[in-house]
Order: sequence, then structure tokens, then C-alpha cells
Amino acid sequence: MVERVVKVINRAGIHARPSSMLVKLTKDFKSSVHFEQGENRINAKSILGIITLGASYNSEIKIIAEGEDEQEAVERLVRLFRSKFEEEEDSDC
Repeated sequence: MVERVVKVINRAGIHARPSSMLVKLTKDFKSSVHFEQGENRINAKSILGIITLGASYNSEIKIIAEGEDEQEAVERLVRLFRSKFEEEEDSDC
């Protein structure tokens, strides 16, 4: 199992477009992938789950992946968060 905490650094938070990007990316992996925020843990392959997480600007989310491609899954998700979901120019996470 691989875990990594990331911060939501795009000002709009995780709304429909970033949620869609996250689901599209996670579905490429065989590993199970979950996001955890506070007491909430959701399947990262579920757009409804991601949207209901309600992650806003500066929220911290733990990425948890388990399976044969867990390391790559976490690394690619971290890159997507750092890119601010390609919505803004600056990126620092």
C-alpha cells in the first residue's frame, strides 16, 4: 500500500472537471485507489464520491493506492494535483 498527502492548490477546489480528470486517470490503474479527507474515505474511481468529498482550496487529501501499480498511480495523481488540474499556471504542492 502506498499513501501520500496532497493539498488542493487550485483556487476552485475539486469541482466537476477535476473530478472527471481524477476518475479518468484512476480508471487506468488496476490498483484500488481511495481518497481520504478527515473521516471520509471514498473510491477515487467514482466521480460522485469525489464530488461529495467537497475538497476546496487548501484542503488536504490522502491518496491511498493498493495493488500491482500502486506506486505509479500515486505518483501520477500527485502530478495532477500539482498541475492544479491544468487550470492555473503556477504549481506548488
